[in-house]
Amino acid sequence: MLLQLQVWSFLLLQETGAVSFDLRSMWNQMGWLAKAVVIALFIMSAWSIGVMIDRLIVYNAARKQSRLFAPAVAGALREGKLDEAIKIADRYKKSHLAKVVVAGLQEFRAHQVSAEIPGEIVEASSRALVRAEAIVHSELERGISGLATIGSTAPFVGLFGTVVGIINAFKGISTEKSTGLGAVAGGISEALVTTAIGLFVAIPAVWMFNYFNGKIKSFDVEMGNSSSELVDYFLKRTQQGAAK
Repeated sequence: MLLQLQVWSFLLLQETGAVSFDLRSMWNQMGWLAKAVVIALFIMSAWSIGVMIDRLIVYNAARKQSRLFAPAVAGALREGKLDEAIKIADRYKKSHLAKVVVAGLQEFRAHQVSAEIPGEIVEASSRALVRAEAIVHSELERGISGLATIGSTAPFVGLFGTVVGIINAFKGISTEKSTGLGAVAGGISEALVTTAIGLFVAIPAVWMFNYFNGKIKSFDVEMGNSSSELVDYFLKRTQQGAAK
């Protein structure tokens, strides 16, 4: 969608007369290096749009499933049904909370079966929760660093195309022995197109990078709170077992 908006914005400018050049003829007049820059920018744009769509789908699914998972697993744990809680977590595979909680529950159950002492059960379960949080955090961050790279480098890639285009324009002046703004206006306008495209690519990438970072931070807080509550639950279970 963002790529379509970029194309439509150029077409709108052309239709309203805001720019007085034809994009097709400009493309034909560009040198091979300027064309390579434009192609590279559109590849970067397509990749960043793919990452944006993928992350939006992943985050929305994680949020939706976590809202269903949290009350269901809390009810099972209140009743002391550990196996049922694990089965519930397995049903919500896209939930970031379920991925963390199930790791702690499985570790706790495994140590109970092997008759480890209570202190070791809680410590091992806590370490399993920490490992699961790190893995889920890494999964949530997948592709996000690429958006940051595109957002920071796309304007410079476009500027590189502009510099090359301006150099070629001034070479044309020296070749044709003509001076004045009219002699270089066409070449400079062609060169500036690459900078404009670079900005069109970079701005959405930076916006979405910051948006996704905010989402990941909120997910981290939710996973940390769930892990802390689960450790408290394990402590209560071990204390109840010791009292018996």
